[in-house]
Amino acid sequence: MNPLHHVELWTDDLTAAEPSFGWLLPALGFAADHDPDWPRGRIWRHESGVYLVLEQSPDVTGPHDRLRAGLNHLAFRIADRPALDALRREAGEHGWHELFADRYPHAGGPDHTALFLENGQGVEVEIVAEGPDSG
Repeated sequence: MNPLHHVELWTDDLTAAEPSFGWLLPALGFAADHDPDWPRGRIWRHESGVYLVLEQSPDVTGPHDRLRAGLNHLAFRIADRPALDALRREAGEHGWHELFADRYPHAGGPDHTALFLENGQGVEVEIVAEGPDSG
């Protein structure tokens, strides 16, 4: 059983945040499962059972800041290095910019193959390649 049930991210601007997640999450195996009766939120579900919610709540008090106490980033797995390289090539066209580009793909250390991205709302994601050709 996967111990993580879901992650809920609040945004101050769903219209601005949705396109970046709407591209990235399906690329990582999540499927959109949006409720048409809930215009302030979006849901993407993974076959593992984990789902991610993106919500524009009226209770948001300010923009996300990954450098303050709280959530720093989300980390996802991807099959291998070629898939990671493909995401890297396309990310900029979908509202993401690369962090630590000068150290790609080992910004997390010499034995860690990953891509670090940040979207326009300041949400950071780390995508870790775990396949046999991920070195």
